[in-house]
Amino acid sequence: MSVVHHMPPGWLLDHLSFINKVNYQFHQHQETFCSENKPTSSVYLDSLRLDPMSPFGAPVTSSAPDSTTVSGNEDGGSCEMSTQKYVFRSELFNVTKPYITPAVHKERQQTNKYENLVTSDKQEVSVSAGKKRKRCVAFNQGELDAMEYHTKIRDLILDGSSQLIQEGLRSGFLYPRVEKQDGSSRSITLPLDACNLSELCEMAKHLPSLSEMELQTLQLMGDDMSVIELDLSSQVIENNSSFSKMITLMGQKYLLPPKSSFLLSDISCMQPLLNYSKTFDVIVIDPPWENKSVKRSNRYSSLSPQQIKRMPVPKLAAADCLIVTWVTNRQKHLCFVKEELYPSWSVEVIAEWYWVKITNSGEFVFPLDSPHKKPYECLVLGRVKEKAALALRNADVRVPPVPDQKLIVSVPCVLHSHKPPLAEVLKDYIKPGGQCLELFARNLQPGWMSWGNEVLKFQHMDYFIALESGC
Repeated sequence: MSVVHHMPPGWLLDHLSFINKVNYQFHQHQETFCSENKPTSSVYLDSLRLDPMSPFGAPVTSSAPDSTTVSGNEDGGSCEMSTQKYVFRSELFNVTKPYITPAVHKERQQTNKYENLVTSDKQEVSVSAGKKRKRCVAFNQGELDAMEYHTKIRDLILDGSSQLIQEGLRSGFLYPRVEKQDGSSRSITLPLDACNLSELCEMAKHLPSLSEMELQTLQLMGDDMSVIELDLSSQVIENNSSFSKMITLMGQKYLLPPKSSFLLSDISCMQPLLNYSKTFDVIVIDPPWENKSVKRSNRYSSLSPQQIKRMPVPKLAAADCLIVTWVTNRQKHLCFVKEELYPSWSVEVIAEWYWVKITNSGEFVFPLDSPHKKPYECLVLGRVKEKAALALRNADVRVPPVPDQKLIVSVPCVLHSHKPPLAEVLKDYIKPGGQCLELFARNLQPGWMSWGNEVLKFQHMDYFIALESGC
């Protein structure tokens, strides 16, 4: 379970355990021959069988040991089986201290009180810069709106997080920070972005496309280990088996969870997803919002609000579909989702949740009252309105209403935009066996369809390590 604690304010999540619960584990079979004319060994990669009834791929209990030796064959050889297991790199969740400590921020807080900014009619505030001369900062309307919004939810964030963090400390999931360890901690070397998936999407546009008469879905069968580039943007790739699989794409290896599906394409090539035989009961969206930071870093291509608005979400949504959208702390984006985007999709806003990012010791990764970076992000939840009545008439199982103003507290991954898993948090608010879709995904989940132009990014082998191998 990725849910460590569930309390009235919300949930304390363990993102790393959710990833590793998939058990990316493979069996290596090795045949050793005694004949001089036979090769000494022949190794091939197989898949670990996982329980198809479990949404998170729990291993099937088997009487067979992880390492076995089969009796010799007529050629004088024997067959040995060893297990190789992969886990996500734990150091990518090793956030031991805040990115910006409260001590560094203390002086600015003393002269930049949010309560004064919001209640004052003045838009010019003097900000102390240590012993240097004071400089005058003019806040625009967007910044003032953000300050006012922060003031409204500040106590909710502070009080709710405190309850979940204290419970995490009591249970031992979180642990107090030790300054000596912080000083000697090793720096994290991030994996290289070995395969530029977004560029691959651009390349695929110039390849011959499949006709509409051809299959829109490619199911990985047996020991499939490779997918040709042509298949990716023109077909949904499905791993319907109970096996984790490893595929090779442009010379790079990616791990695929069992019961997962994906389409690697950009917003101009979504037709295979629309032609898919399923509609979805929950759609999670993490749009690449436009902002100055993204433009400066050039980390990914952003979309304008109007481009996001034109996405065919209504065609993908089943009756009473739950829509969940990640929103940055810019009030412009939050207002757009609630007042323009959701109404255009016939979606009714039903709740706002907040993802609160903390360290392993339970501190906010940024000071709560920082005027720049906040330690939280917003999720806007809504239901498809025009199909709701039909869903209520046909529903065999009634799901509870989605509660408002809940917190999801977790230690964030150091990789940019690696959001915490929502599967276990949302399962109570969708019907059993509901179909799940993530748009603009960068990783795969068992039981989910994922779409995006970097949909396999965090499935790359560079982000995993071999835990053990042996006969």
